[in-house]
Amino acid sequence: MARSRVAYEYTEAEDKSMRLGFLLIAAGLLSLLGLGCCWLRPALQERGGGGSANCTVLAVRQLGERFACTFSCGAACRGTARYPCLQVLVRTSRSSAPALLHEDERQLRTNPKCSYIPPCARDDQENSENVTYKQKYWKEKVGSQSFTCYFNQHLRPDDVMLKRTHDETVLLHCFLWPLVTFLVGVLIVVLTICAKSLAVRAEAIKKKKHL
Repeated sequence: MARSRVAYEYTEAEDKSMRLGFLLIAAGLLSLLGLGCCWLRPALQERGGGGSANCTVLAVRQLGERFACTFSCGAACRGTARYPCLQVLVRTSRSSAPALLHEDERQLRTNPKCSYIPPCARDDQENSENVTYKQKYWKEKVGSQSFTCYFNQHLRPDDVMLKRTHDETVLLHCFLWPLVTFLVGVLIVVLTICAKSLAVRAEAIKKKKHL
């Protein structure tokens, strides 16, 4: 029995391999828990009451109100400019009531009153031109054509999004990479144990042959 226990003692290299495997297992589990609480759960909540629909433009207009944005012109150069508010009102295939269109969830949170936030330029006139170009796009190029939009009846029943920030690809990566880390750790531990077991058996067979 004493000889058996000594034979199953791991070498320094095998011990390091086992530690690496357990470290990857712990990292994978902690990553799954962290991403689940900080990212995956809010993303699923945003998607929970939502779905997709066909949208048709009802009206495109600029409000008289202007909003502030922050531009950067260098490492230590920042300033504030202003842009006009563009609103794109649409009708969805799920409801006859008009809804305000937004680029995505991030834009909706930044400025829920407008449909578009231009890249902030130092010149207010350039910002106005960008908004006017977007207005012409929705009026002339899209017009009465239907397009896919997304909504969430529980969180924002009067707003729809042109695209989702938390799409299926993001959710997949949130789950995939921690799982891969966990499985690699399990694989390292299993292979180390199997290799040690085979080595011990080979040594035992060798001793029997010599006897």
